[in-house]
Amino acid sequence: MNLKKLQPLTNEYLESIGFTWHTDTDETSYISDEVVSISEQEAEAYYESANELYDMFCEAGQHVIDNNLFHELDIPFNLVELIKASWEDDVHWHLYGRFDLAGGIDGKPIKLIEFNADTPTALFETAIVQWAMLKFNELEESSQFNSLYEALKDNFKRFVTLDGEIEDFDKHYEKLNWKILFSSVAGNDEEENTTKLLQHIANEAGYKTDFEFIGDVGFNSEGISKEDTLFEFWFKLIPWEDIAIDEGELAVILTEIINDKKAIIFNPAYTLLFQSKGIMKILWDLYPNHPLLLETSFEPLENTKQVEKMCFGREGANVAIVNEDNSLDIKTDGVYENFKPIYQEYVEFPQDQNGDYYQAGVFYAYEACGLGFRKGGKILDNMSKFVGHIVE
Repeated sequence: MNLKKLQPLTNEYLESIGFTWHTDTDETSYISDEVVSISEQEAEAYYESANELYDMFCEAGQHVIDNNLFHELDIPFNLVELIKASWEDDVHWHLYGRFDLAGGIDGKPIKLIEFNADTPTALFETAIVQWAMLKFNELEESSQFNSLYEALKDNFKRFVTLDGEIEDFDKHYEKLNWKILFSSVAGNDEEENTTKLLQHIANEAGYKTDFEFIGDVGFNSEGISKEDTLFEFWFKLIPWEDIAIDEGELAVILTEIINDKKAIIFNPAYTLLFQSKGIMKILWDLYPNHPLLLETSFEPLENTKQVEKMCFGREGANVAIVNEDNSLDIKTDGVYENFKPIYQEYVEFPQDQNGDYYQAGVFYAYEACGLGFRKGGKILDNMSKFVGHIVE
């Protein structure tokens, strides 16, 4: 692995741009002072792989709907109607997601770990912070696989144009004059500032926008509102499965709002199909032995080192690595043990000379558009570090 040492950005600078979660609870910096150096060929491979995977996920999603496999993916029953409605109508546009990938550097093949399709983290880090790191160190800031900011701006325009052609956005928007309300939960700086970054990008795309914490948003038969203003679009940085489980009444109201065409929600409900790690069992069924996939099952794999993880789990919680002889390698605790488990063939992440492991994250917004890395232990948890990259 080729790492390049950089002068780190100061906490004062990071806070000046709204990045306040720069220091972990152990008082170490969350942003690494190194970047991963990759070749143009490696960057291109990440790009092509994520694009191919997205097409495969769309095929798998259709397969789940056609064969009513929601239960297999541990999808909450009160979101099934909403998922189907959002899948069938093109106006429910997928704004962005992030593929987690093993390999891609040091000659290791790229393998899908999972797809964070609903509320992916590391957006601010990938789009803004790693770019600023190169600029601060007087390196060519464009020497990255990183068009995430512009890709998001263009994808916001597709909410109106509904296709790849975005040149006519201004003409269409002038007639429609649609507004987007952006929401996150109160009391979480990372989620609030990430949401406000997306709001800023939507403003640059040409929308009228506003922000409100989710607890203060109005939901009723008229639609989605802040005070007396109704909004045609609502962006929410709260997982769909949390809405289904913790806010059952809201799930019912949102289904009525979508069915009555009172508002459109981003990311749409069908992204929960992609978010469920159970979809990787479906992918393996549809594309057995595909070079980008790892064998995945709803039952433990035989004579195979594997990872057990929950269909809905985050930040490395409730994950176990099990050796080929069924002995336990390592396990984490968490709050997701009530979800259904999957079993995925184990693949080792690339390591540096200190023994830290690296996982690539490739953002997707209409196409693959941004790369960043996470560094940590065998199981990457909420103490893992963000590592930028440079293409050399």
